[in-house]
Amino acid sequence: MGRGRVELKRIENKINRQVTFSKRRNGLLKKAYELSVLCDAEVALIIFSSRGKLYEFGSAGTTKTLERYQHCCYNAQDSNGALSETQSWYQEMSKLKAKFEALQRTQRHLLGEDLGPLSVKELQQLEKQLECSLSLARQRKTQLMMEQVEELRRKERQLGDINRQLKHKLDAEGSNSNNYRAMQQITWAAGTVVDEGAAAYHMQQQQQQHPNHSAAMDCEPTLQIGYLRSSTLHTPVPSSVHATELILYVPQVPSSVRGS
Repeated sequence: MGRGRVELKRIENKINRQVTFSKRRNGLLKKAYELSVLCDAEVALIIFSSRGKLYEFGSAGTTKTLERYQHCCYNAQDSNGALSETQSWYQEMSKLKAKFEALQRTQRHLLGEDLGPLSVKELQQLEKQLECSLSLARQRKTQLMMEQVEELRRKERQLGDINRQLKHKLDAEGSNSNNYRAMQQITWAAGTVVDEGAAAYHMQQQQQQHPNHSAAMDCEPTLQIGYLRSSTLHTPVPSSVHATELILYVPQVPSSVRGS
């Protein structure tokens, strides 16, 4: 009879388990060595017993083989990560490209282009979109116009206030100017009356001092009208002459001259 198949399970007998471990370990190490020699392969074998004891074999050194293994694993992970990232970017680019093409089609449809392939339902949706866009544009236009009108009204009120202020200022300056001119006219009229009174008084004094000279003058009674400064006559003005009264002095002709 042939040898029966041994069931693979944990050996409960501790001694038998230890004996089997020793035999199988040595066989495994031998096979690893044969593989490295026959096939020129870099083989590394690490075994830990149930008690934690280490058994190892490395054709080129266990440490060197482990470093090479780690390097290969990390490069593989980086390659896989780069490939995954590339695929992700490609998918994102494809989505953006499709979205861009859809937006271009929508724009052409809104401009009235490429309407042939559209169905009746799609044309109705396009019509609703255009009506909605037109309504929003009108509302925005009305809002902007109202804001402009309000701004113009505000500027109008400001200009009106400035105009009223300037008018009040001009009225005040005009009133002051009129008062100043009135004072000048009153002063000039008073000076004229005083000077005329002084001139008449001076003529009267001369007639009293030189009656013959005055009688010899062949003249008619005259009215002295003019603007004569009292400073040029050097003659005091009598107290009876007031600035507000116009006194007319007529030269008196002696009786001897009248009889002749």
